[in-house]
Amino acid sequence: MSNLIGFAHVAILVIMIIAAFLAVGYKKILPSVIALAVVSLLLSLEFYLLHAPDVAIAEAGIGAGLTMAIFIFAIQATRK
Repeated sequence: MSNLIGFAHVAILVIMIIAAFLAVGYKKILPSVIALAVVSLLLSLEFYLLHAPDVAIAEAGIGAGLTMAIFIFAIQATRK
């Protein structure tokens, strides 16, 4: 079972790195914000796998949800 958990850690970290490069590489702002939210959600999953559910909930709620909403509101405000 520990090999499966180790594989899950590596897979999540690889996908996080890919999403981070995509967030930097996109030319448009909205896909970059979405990729950043994916990184934050995967980070919260990693915290959960490391047996820190309180940190995982905070990261998912604030890091992914609230930050993404603020970024989207800011993008909409600057387009007008």
